[in-house]
This record gives sequence, structure tokens and C-alpha cells, in this order.
Amino acid sequence: MALPRLRRLALWLFVLFALCQLVPYGHRHVNPPVVAEPAWDAPGTRALAKRACFDCHSNETVWPLYAYVAPVSWLVLSDVESGRRHLNFSEWNLPQKHFEDAAEIVRSKDMPLQKYLILHRSARLTDAERDQLADGFARMFAGKEK
Repeated sequence: MALPRLRRLALWLFVLFALCQLVPYGHRHVNPPVVAEPAWDAPGTRALAKRACFDCHSNETVWPLYAYVAPVSWLVLSDVESGRRHLNFSEWNLPQKHFEDAAEIVRSKDMPLQKYLILHRSARLTDAERDQLADGFARMFAGKEK
């Protein structure tokens, strides 16, 4: 009796997964052109930002294969859209919502997000790298107006 129920559950889960693929959100991955970057204080700051921040906070997102499969694609696209809205290193000519907080956010380990780090080991920063990136952000954004 348990085996038919398990098969039925597996079939329903498969049907639900297949139907999720029909939802249009999450399939379109756009990387608009890079318009303007900040005046980086050092090449090392940009390299660390590229490694740990650019996938969500720039127009240079690398879209992994799982970003094309719902429902994971919905989460990935939502995170990228949100990240770009808050701080976008590729559209520095536009107002940035949270640039003045970037150094503290990095220093407090609130960014990169833990869920991002699970699949992106290269984005993990050592304490020294975290300090270097936060210090670089603090120098870069000290005189920028919102």
C-alpha cells in the first residue's frame, strides 16, 4: 500500500516540477551593458568585489546552469534584481541606494549572503580579504554623494 502512494506522490511532484518550468519568471537572464564603474581605489578592491559581489551587484552576472531551472531560477533572478537595485557597480552613473553602507555590510559579514556562498566557494572571503574590501569601499565611497 505504501509503494503506490509513494509512486503517486513522486508523479505529482514531477508534474508540479514540470509545470513550474512553464512560469515565465526566471527564464530571462539579462546582462545590460556596463555603463560606468566606480573609481576603484585599487585593482585589488575591484578584484575582490568582482569575485564576491559582481554576480548580484553588477551587469556582469555569471548565470549558472541551475539559474535556468525553476523554482531555483526564481530565487536567483530575484536576488540579482534586488542586488542590482540596491548597488550596481556597472551603473555607477545612477544613484546607488546603499553604497555608503557597503563597507560595514561587508565587514559585518552580511554580504555576500550565506545562501550564495553555499554554491559559490570562490566568493568566500578570508578575514583579511573582507577587511581589504571593506577598507577599499570606505575609501571609495567616502566622498560620493547619494
